Amino acid sequence: MDNESKVLAVIKQGSRPLNAKDISDLTGLDKKEVDKIIKKLKASDQLESPKRCYYQAK
Repeated sequence: MDNESKVLAVIKQGSRPLNAKDISDLTGLDKKEVDKIIKKLKASDQLESPKRCYYQAK
């Protein structure tokens, strides 16, 4: 499973919107890597941000 899939799976399993630090802790990836993946997923319209710096799947 690639890192993008890991991040998306964690976000989809979350019962609430997650920030990059939470995602980093749950996946074991570096926060900077998570930030890059979040940016990419937002650009491809797979994530939305209900409040600043928190993300959930569409």
